[in-house]
Amino acid sequence: MTVFRTVCFIIAAVLVASNASAKAAGPTILFDPATGEVLSQDRAGEPWYPASLTKLMTAYIVFQKLKDGKLRLDLKIPVSALASSQPPSKIGIRAGGTVSVDFALQSLLVYSANDMAYVLAEAAASTVESFAGEMNGEARRLGMTGSHFVNPNGLFDPRHVSTARDLALLATAVLHDFPDQAHYFSQDFVAVGKRKLANRNSLIRQMPEADGMKTGFVCNSGFNLVATATHDGRKLGAVILGASSGKHRADLAQMLLVDGFERQTVQPHAQIAQIQNMALGAVVPADLTTSVCRRKPPVDVARAADITGWGISFGTYDTAIKADMALRGRLLSSSGSDIAGPTGVIRMPGTSGFAAVLWNLDQPASLAACARYRKESAPCDVMTPDTFAQIATLTAEPERKAAAPPAQGSDNGKPRKRKRKS
Repeated sequence: MTVFRTVCFIIAAVLVASNASAKAAGPTILFDPATGEVLSQDRAGEPWYPASLTKLMTAYIVFQKLKDGKLRLDLKIPVSALASSQPPSKIGIRAGGTVSVDFALQSLLVYSANDMAYVLAEAAASTVESFAGEMNGEARRLGMTGSHFVNPNGLFDPRHVSTARDLALLATAVLHDFPDQAHYFSQDFVAVGKRKLANRNSLIRQMPEADGMKTGFVCNSGFNLVATATHDGRKLGAVILGASSGKHRADLAQMLLVDGFERQTVQPHAQIAQIQNMALGAVVPADLTTSVCRRKPPVDVARAADITGWGISFGTYDTAIKADMALRGRLLSSSGSDIAGPTGVIRMPGTSGFAAVLWNLDQPASLAACARYRKESAPCDVMTPDTFAQIATLTAEPERKAAAPPAQGSDNGKPRKRKRKS
């Protein structure tokens, strides 16, 4: 490396550090994927909503299917109605169309396409539910003890969580097990007809040494990033959770990575796996909706009239925020993480407050779920379809127009031209 480039590297680090004045609201970790060593970390075992960082696990499983010959890059796979219905970010191919596995992977990892996550999951495991089971199986095998996956794209679900520690383990496994797939993470854009959809990861345009990996954003999580960079033949990785914007997460990642490259210490560091995760359900993950999506209500109150089937209630609370907090905590317990069905907060009649509920179950599943919760001394009441119907009649909420959701993974700005290494 030339003296001139070394000076430029240091100046860039100083400028980025001055711009990244505020820490991420969430955990961070800086690690060496070649050795598994942790160079620095802050609350890396704390649960967080991973958003589209989930797609690293989706890709990991698909890469394994490719290696085993169960999928091929040129294989045409169908776009189902369920996949097509996913909200942005998405490619937008209508149900009934087909795409190649290669195109789906590019769309997944470059543009963070939620519809392509479902396309790949259904191709790999027939159903999204089966694929989620494989995701959790791989998580256990990799030692990701603080993670639980519900879907392949990371759209918000209170049961869908991970930690910075676990995401560092996952990134390390992807890089170690599938080095031939690294090009997906540094690709500048994915071509969709005449359109060129830029990589959501602005760090690869901001930092010449950056070569991956994946962005994530939902209102609940803030702006997340798993970032990698290679400098003088050494690769480092960083996980940023809960940044305030796409620019903020890129600046924080660059600051951590540059700091790691500048260190000359020789003493051994702790391994990623040695960091202790908090037990699932011990802490309710932070919700950043009010700070990063100010126009969005902190809690979307569901309409009782839209609820179907049997369900369970975790109690009634005087505010929607308290009910939502109780719901998110209960669903992360050992009794709740694997219960299928929509979840939310509904308004109760009169001045009764708000209930934290899960629905679209059958009667046996509702009874069994509450029996498990009661063994944990947690409040749980079975809700019949008639009960939900009575609540709907007494509350009589009007129809609401759904607001357009923010694009998950967006950097909230136009991509800048990528800087090239000299």
